[in-house]
Amino acid sequence: MVKFCPVLILALLLGSPLALAQHQVEEDGFKQPLKHLQFNPALDQHEFERSSLRALRVHDPLEGWNRRVYHFNYRFDEWVFLPIVDGYRTITPNLLQSGVSNFFSNLGDVPNLLNSLLQFKGKRSMQTTARLLLNTTLGVAGLWDPATRMGLPKQKEDFGQTLGFYGVPAGPYLMLPLLGPSNLRDTGGLVVDFNLSSQVNWLNVAEASREHPAITLLEVVDQRSTVNFRYGQLNSPFEYEKLRYFYHESRNLLIAE
Repeated sequence: MVKFCPVLILALLLGSPLALAQHQVEEDGFKQPLKHLQFNPALDQHEFERSSLRALRVHDPLEGWNRRVYHFNYRFDEWVFLPIVDGYRTITPNLLQSGVSNFFSNLGDVPNLLNSLLQFKGKRSMQTTARLLLNTTLGVAGLWDPATRMGLPKQKEDFGQTLGFYGVPAGPYLMLPLLGPSNLRDTGGLVVDFNLSSQVNWLNVAEASREHPAITLLEVVDQRSTVNFRYGQLNSPFEYEKLRYFYHESRNLLIAE
């Protein structure tokens, strides 16, 4: 019987084509990512620039005003809003923060349901109805979210999406004070959704908020606390343009789904 020396076997393995190929890949460390990239020779620089400009073009006739509102939001967020949010997070236990967020999220499912019905989204309407019933009963008025654990995630629908579903154009881009990016269609949708929530008065919260403005303030602080976006986080001198483009495209995707 032939006995192989371990050193000889190792040398043979290292000398094999497969081992050499693996060794070369490890040495490369993905230092030449463009080496095997194939470019379309028919795509010249002019066409590339034109397609890029088309992708970034958003109807913004009020850009001067929108930029001033953008900078106001930036400073208000930095000097007022975020310090309040940080204070709220500091003095409020995590369990209570979660309960507050779940409570207001449950209220938000009311306009979600109505807009799903207006868009004839039967499956989504049934899921949102089930969420409302489960979270309001088993979740103790929405303080907990058992519906998500049962496989019923939150599905956001607003009246701006409903208008887009029926073919209403977005209109000019708008940067709203404190509220952030929007457009003419979605701004009208915000007004309708707010009135819907007030009229339905789910769990008597709308009526209680009129008598106790602190409830509305708590809702505003909670909403800002749950939004991860921070002005300046894109670390780009073109953050205004990027934010405008992201909002425009995300709304198109939400309407199309």
